[in-house]
Amino acid sequence: MKPLFIIICFTLGVTQFAHGQFFELKGEVKDQYQEPIAFASVFLLTVTDSTLVKGTSADENGVFVFAGIAEGLYFLKASYVGQVSKNLPLKIISDTKIGALIIEQEAEQLNEVTVTSNKPVVKREVDRIVFNVENTVISQNSSWDILRQTPGVIMMNDELKVRNQATTVYINNRKVQLSAEEVRSLLENYQGENIKSVEVIHNPPASYDAEGGSILNIVTSKNVSVGYKGNVNAGYTQGVFPKYNFGTSHFYKTKKLNVNASYNYTPKKEFKNTLSNTNFMDNTGITSIWDTDFDQIIRTNTHSAGVSVDYEFDDKNSLSLTSNAQYQPKKDADFFQETTIKNSAGVLDSIFTSNSFLSEQKHNLSGDLTFKHQFKDQGNLTVNAHYTNFGLDRNQVVNSDYFQPSGSFIRDFIFSTIADQQIEIKTAQIDYTDYLGSVFFETGAKGSFIDSESKLDYFLQNNGTQFIPNLSDDYTYDESVYAGYFSLSKDWDKWSIKTGLRAEQTKSTGVSVNVSNINELSYFELFPSLYILHNINDHHSLSFDYARKVQRPRYENLNPFRTYSNERIFVEGNPNLIPSFIHNFNLNYTLNQEYFFDFYYRDNGRYISDLTFQNNTDFVLTDNFQNVLGSTSYGFDFTYGKSITNNWYLYSYMSFFHEEETFIASQSDTFSYTNELNGAYIDITNYITLSNDGSFKGELGVVYLTGWLEGSFIQDETINLTIGLRKSFLNNRAVFSVSANDLLGKYNAYSSSQYLNQNNRYLAVEETQYVKFGFTYNFGNFRLEDNQRNIDKIERERLE
Repeated sequence: MKPLFIIICFTLGVTQFAHGQFFELKGEVKDQYQEPIAFASVFLLTVTDSTLVKGTSADENGVFVFAGIAEGLYFLKASYVGQVSKNLPLKIISDTKIGALIIEQEAEQLNEVTVTSNKPVVKREVDRIVFNVENTVISQNSSWDILRQTPGVIMMNDELKVRNQATTVYINNRKVQLSAEEVRSLLENYQGENIKSVEVIHNPPASYDAEGGSILNIVTSKNVSVGYKGNVNAGYTQGVFPKYNFGTSHFYKTKKLNVNASYNYTPKKEFKNTLSNTNFMDNTGITSIWDTDFDQIIRTNTHSAGVSVDYEFDDKNSLSLTSNAQYQPKKDADFFQETTIKNSAGVLDSIFTSNSFLSEQKHNLSGDLTFKHQFKDQGNLTVNAHYTNFGLDRNQVVNSDYFQPSGSFIRDFIFSTIADQQIEIKTAQIDYTDYLGSVFFETGAKGSFIDSESKLDYFLQNNGTQFIPNLSDDYTYDESVYAGYFSLSKDWDKWSIKTGLRAEQTKSTGVSVNVSNINELSYFELFPSLYILHNINDHHSLSFDYARKVQRPRYENLNPFRTYSNERIFVEGNPNLIPSFIHNFNLNYTLNQEYFFDFYYRDNGRYISDLTFQNNTDFVLTDNFQNVLGSTSYGFDFTYGKSITNNWYLYSYMSFFHEEETFIASQSDTFSYTNELNGAYIDITNYITLSNDGSFKGELGVVYLTGWLEGSFIQDETINLTIGLRKSFLNNRAVFSVSANDLLGKYNAYSSSQYLNQNNRYLAVEETQYVKFGFTYNFGNFRLEDNQRNIDKIERERLE
């Protein structure tokens, strides 16, 4: 179309040239803030009937030039992304230079008034749900809040879940390689106005790695102009202790080059209190009652930086470099706990206290290089290489003192540990897409290589420093995965079908020096997928999808580290974990693209679960990882969002589910036990526009959960009531927000494990009651959309 448009304009110009003398017209296109609008379209029209005479595009500085204009009267106007300037009447009798054509960016302002009645549009595609939020009532929220309100998404303990399993966050198909807590921090400071849509992919197709569950892919608005923009942001959160965050990001774009750089610094001091009760038992009943009050004060300083560079050589070839770095030079934790020990009659036997200090330092460096070639037809070829280096150093000292009920000292027990972990990840991938007639075809291959070494040294400190070999270890883990895939998809009038097959050959070796154990695995697996969508008519649609997936052990869960609360309570890894293979089935019905009914069934296979067991003989509580014997999940989800009035949008999501796990109760004569739960999750959130110009918005929401299954524990019901306000000012350059969480104080709940000879429970009280203040200031041409993205590597997900 563009070449045709140029030809037409050229022809009209020649026609004008034939009628007399010709002149030149110069000018600029700017917005109401006197900022240049790059690449705006400029039109010269006849006065009589507004017929197009000439057309051109402004350059990256907003400057335009018309040559060969015949003498006469004209209208001049400019257009940019749907916005149009007023017609400027001109009399051309000589070379002319005007000041500037002004395009009022009123839609940026008016959208906040007029779109308050617009609701986010949910569209079901053959292999995903697309939640379109651009220019809607919730687009002014943070990216985190938008993800929370995406259909099918729930939040548990600051972690996003889809259908009761952890999900992975992507930005523009680039994986966000951060912990659950860090993902929330990132998205809370990433403006929702940048989001075009959120894709919920319950069963990722064959082009994605077989490992992992669902995906939340944030699609940002397209880069439409060149220039520079940046922002600075800061946050203050008042919980038990104050917390701060500071950040800045910068984006620069030319015709060929995109550069995005960001930096964030987060100093944090956190408090957590855990109350636990363990009733140790024998065949006659309870023999000893242990009640523990455990306080944790954790101080961290975290630096994170990222840079993305895209360069387009021409219309067919481009090169992208993405690099992320996280450095935590300090994580200090002071643990104090007091445990009272009573006999079966409830009479105090003894008391012991534990003081523990943990010091940790870690880094995470990664680089990703991608080359893309577009063929003359619709096909394209992508080649990618990736490297990650992860390092962790951890030291811990634990001092326990035992006392008689009278308070007299009995004995002490002091030990220390030194831990070190180093991980390298290397991957190479090639992908090709094209059309075979009317069928879209995808294929590719990938190789990934992981090298991990973990060391733990254990020392007794009671009578000098004594190294304990049987509690120390040096564990190495190497893994190689070779994969290939293909996928076919086709659309008809009312049908869409997509199918694919992924093959992966995996070889892994784990060596533990302490137990002289070598755990070798080698397996070849196929991972098929199928998606069918039928649009019955404009009001009804049905869809079905199936995919087979794999859950591989996380590296930290494989190494036999022990992190101690005291010598009787610790967490340890399990080098004998094996992969779990999962079958996902989904059946969905959509009514009027407003009411979404989803039925799902998931066979989780030998799912890797975090289980806690009490040793009734040695009075020890151990938290470790185990392949369960079987695990299934199924449920029904309902989603509905509606604009009640022009200023009030209501979002509702309800999930009714069943979860169960059958595992070996290793401290119960190795009996198997099935832990199961029927539960419900209800989320109702109100978005309210509080000012006529749309610059002042509020949010009020409540989340109710009847219960939750956590390995061998079942959590009691929880309620979270939240409120938030957001005000933009200085022509939308500045945004101030305030929010409060857990207003009722019912977000934390007891978790209980009671079966066979196991009887323990705990209440973990984190800083869920807080008030958070945020401020962001945008400068430069802040309407630009950036190329922010993170590195898409499933292997990195297994890093903690």
